[in-house]
Amino acid sequence: MFFKKGILLSFLGLTALAAVLSPALFAEDKIHTVQRGDTFYSIARDHGINIEDLMKYNDVSDPSRLLVGQRLKIPGSDSNSVSDYRVLKGDTLYSIARKFSVTVASIQAENKLASNYLLREGDLLKIRTGSTESTGQGSASSVPAAPPPLASNPQRVENPGSSSGTANSSLTWPVTVRELAYMTGKLSGVVITGTRNEPVNSLTRGTVLSAGPYRGFGRVVIVQVDGGYLYVYGGCESLSVKEGDRVGPGTELGKLGLDAVSTKPQLFFMVYKSNTPVDPAKAPRA
Repeated sequence: MFFKKGILLSFLGLTALAAVLSPALFAEDKIHTVQRGDTFYSIARDHGINIEDLMKYNDVSDPSRLLVGQRLKIPGSDSNSVSDYRVLKGDTLYSIARKFSVTVASIQAENKLASNYLLREGDLLKIRTGSTESTGQGSASSVPAAPPPLASNPQRVENPGSSSGTANSSLTWPVTVRELAYMTGKLSGVVITGTRNEPVNSLTRGTVLSAGPYRGFGRVVIVQVDGGYLYVYGGCESLSVKEGDRVGPGTELGKLGLDAVSTKPQLFFMVYKSNTPVDPAKAPRA
């Protein structure tokens, strides 16, 4: 009887221990079954995680190799916490993401916001922090997911890559240069005046992380490049690529459109590395 009682107590003790440890040791991965139209970027955005974490967790090196019906494991964390944030005057998704050390994509996913949603003063947002994606670990989450909106028309202050007042013809730019100027104010990049409807071409190899409208920039393409770079091409009238596409030097991203403020065909071109702006004239090409 004592022997049986000892076995029973041991069993109950192990059961209780398993119940305590099961969330950490025995939890099953969340599975996403790929649907038609899904991309690694859209899946990562919908689950509020880093695209690189999603690919690494599933041992995928090429984001274009995604099949309908494929089952992807979704990395997660039990240490996530969610807090409420009331939008203040002048807030943008970008500034809120910077404030909480999360990404724009994670805020959009947590609040089910469309990519072109415009914040209003008083909006209540849920901000999830504490996950690998939220805390800025990994190269994709440590760079801005989208540029902040322009407050005013950028002014020409100097010519990038040249001291002569004319564009440096030895540099390759996304469009044929008629005028070339650095932006002023909160943004760091260049404004290139070209010809309406001319192709906007990628300067590098990379993966399209985002392609769509963005307030103040028309249609925008964001390309992730090896080395932790993001190349932002804003001011397109139409787009030729979609999220998840692989592009190379010279790939057409879209057609140049007219800027609403200047009424000129202008491309807003920005480059970031690890959340730090890079002079587009010095950014890697090809």
